[in-house]
Amino acid sequence: MSEDTATNHSAKVTVYSTSWCAFCHTEMEWLEKLGIDFIKKDIEAEPAAKEELLAKNGGNFQGVPVTDINGELVLGFDRPKLQDLLRKNGLLAD
Repeated sequence: MSEDTATNHSAKVTVYSTSWCAFCHTEMEWLEKLGIDFIKKDIEAEPAAKEELLAKNGGNFQGVPVTDINGELVLGFDRPKLQDLLRKNGLLAD
């Protein structure tokens, strides 16, 4: 097992979303097609998820989806930025 493979298991992806957010659903479908494991947290259905998100972004809520990739936040379904972070964290092959 290479070192890169070992880091794959430590990187975490969390998608903060709402049930009605079309961009959230599109992003999660995209991640699934890429084979990326992620945790989905609905900030409306889970008050703790909303508090967790606000704590991570300094209380500055600007919308959903917000994707946390190993501690780095991406606002919106910004595919190029998400791909860069997934690669950087060893979750996406070139």
